[in-house]
Amino acid sequence: MALAYQLAVQHGVKNVVLVDERPPLTLTSDKSTECYRNWWPGPGDEMVRLMNRSIDLLEQLAEVSDNYFHLNRRGYVYLTADPAQGQLFHETSLEIANLGAGELRVHHGRPSDPTYAPIHAHGYDPALTGADLVLDPAKIQAIFPFVAADTVAMLHPRRCGWLSAQQLGMYLLEQAKQAGARLVVGRVMGVQTAEGRVSAVQIQSDTQTHTIHTPLFVNAAGPLLAEVGRLLGVEIPVYNELHGKVAFEDPLGIVPRHAPLMIWNDPVNLFWTEEEREDLAASEETRWLLETFPAGVHFRPEGGEGAQTLLAIWTYHVQPQPFVWPPRFEPEYAELVVRGLARMVPGLAVYAERMGKPWVDGGYYCKTRENRPLACPFSHTAGAYVLGAFSGYGIMAAMAASELLAAQMVGTAVPDYAPAFDLRRYNDPAYQQLLENWDSLAGQL
Repeated sequence: MALAYQLAVQHGVKNVVLVDERPPLTLTSDKSTECYRNWWPGPGDEMVRLMNRSIDLLEQLAEVSDNYFHLNRRGYVYLTADPAQGQLFHETSLEIANLGAGELRVHHGRPSDPTYAPIHAHGYDPALTGADLVLDPAKIQAIFPFVAADTVAMLHPRRCGWLSAQQLGMYLLEQAKQAGARLVVGRVMGVQTAEGRVSAVQIQSDTQTHTIHTPLFVNAAGPLLAEVGRLLGVEIPVYNELHGKVAFEDPLGIVPRHAPLMIWNDPVNLFWTEEEREDLAASEETRWLLETFPAGVHFRPEGGEGAQTLLAIWTYHVQPQPFVWPPRFEPEYAELVVRGLARMVPGLAVYAERMGKPWVDGGYYCKTRENRPLACPFSHTAGAYVLGAFSGYGIMAAMAASELLAAQMVGTAVPDYAPAFDLRRYNDPAYQQLLENWDSLAGQL
């Protein structure tokens, strides 16, 4: 939708067609926490620059639409009870700040500390950027008295927050339609080429198959990126991870409704009674629940006035998985997520046994091995492009990535970070050397 908007609205391209066999946004875009951030690690500054540009474009849309999609600037809050992790916060934050994410402000609890800007639940202040690193436990408790008392460090990047992905998507689609774009309900079944160039696309709608003659085709199929790539005889170097999301109610008001996105940055041992531990240890099928779980459980409030919902995500099994629809999750997933959250917010432990009826869904992170996206042409077929591998950050990257690809398609100037998101990067020996030590979870929650 973001690419259709860029082509039809920003570049005046005629006859833009979106093809989707499902209602728009229902495959992956509505399965996330709908958040955004400019706080990204290296190597290089390309991800920070891409996200800064994307947020610029989101703010521009929010301005002209009277913030139709409810963009906020609450920030992300990373928390730790490990002093060594607090030191790592400092080191990595200095690096990210130097990549262009904004100033790092360190708070030790002294009168001379910089000002800590309060959180505003609604709206976005473009001046609020950089990050606040709070190394004073008393100050952390003063700001967020509901978090674990042993929290020793808090990192609060500020050019971050969330929005309504559904409303953003619908706004982009309506603007594109007004500029002449159209949505076709169907499935792409084939891509024809002639003399090394795209010539037509076959689409199956209901029981009929029809052909659209076109010199341009973009594969923006999310977790089906590799499958659609094979229609052109291309093996795109991506894989899928399954990530679940839990929505549950907080009727006791444990978490204030103005809270930001909050992430526990330490590994977690789930709380169990002694009797429960004995029962779990007795079975090989449940013994894994006593193991140490990875860091990264996170949540945010969801909903407007009077809402009580919390959205939570914790991917404790990270391995490539084939695309299966609808996705399936462990029956105990919601309970385990709440037990993990209770390490960060002890008051939430009450919901492990009395959660009510949680809502569980999820989707796939389509990823390259270094967790960086693709927005580029296919070199072997003229007129064929790919826009994908956005892992869990498609909502926040869509605007800048589609701007980048649209510029390549119509032949206007492209930003100098374009090579970082081009398939040809894998042909660079220096890049291949970087990949040897690149963490596939870099930048991922």
